[in-house]
Amino acid sequence: MFGSSFNTASVLYSGFAHLTQTKTLLVSSVASKHRWMFKSPSPVQQAQLSRAREVAADARRRLRGRMEVLFVTPDYYTDLPKACMDGWGQRFIIVSPDGLALPCHAAHTLPGLHFDSVRDRPLDEIWRDSPGFRAFRGEDWMPEPCRSCERRAIDFGGCRCQAFHLTGNAAATDPTCHLSPDHGLIETARLEAAETPPAPFIYRTTRARVVG
Repeated sequence: MFGSSFNTASVLYSGFAHLTQTKTLLVSSVASKHRWMFKSPSPVQQAQLSRAREVAADARRRLRGRMEVLFVTPDYYTDLPKACMDGWGQRFIIVSPDGLALPCHAAHTLPGLHFDSVRDRPLDEIWRDSPGFRAFRGEDWMPEPCRSCERRAIDFGGCRCQAFHLTGNAAATDPTCHLSPDHGLIETARLEAAETPPAPFIYRTTRARVVG
């Protein structure tokens, strides 16, 4: 690894990752700073999280001064959504290899949004005026309960991509929020992960491969 920052995070439990959702929910190995709500981790999950904290602490000690190690709490085990990318179009801009400028790495998966290429338009102009960046910037787009929530300027409604892939509506409140009308999707997924017997991982490769 040649970067100065290493981020360990659970992928969105949607799209391809949905195929192994029960497995990844069970073995998510990340450090949590949030309180657990609705359902406490099982003994197996708690042991895995404890081990993850030990590994994380060791990595931070070993790599201090050379690399920053970041951890992200699995969305399905928190009661409040994160400010994905610190808010849509608020702080970060990603330029894909083909020149497409995006507010997050998965933004191009949302239907109905147009994103410009740096080959066709200046980057500062894209940041200020691109319809794709303006779509979910700020608070004007927010539905309830986000619109009247005291955390609306903290988490900005959560992840737009996760909202779309779970509910079909990119403007919906992130279902990971306990105030979301779609939060039952998250609770159901947690219960299924706890009750479903261990299943093999399905890896996305050029040739289908299943690993137990």
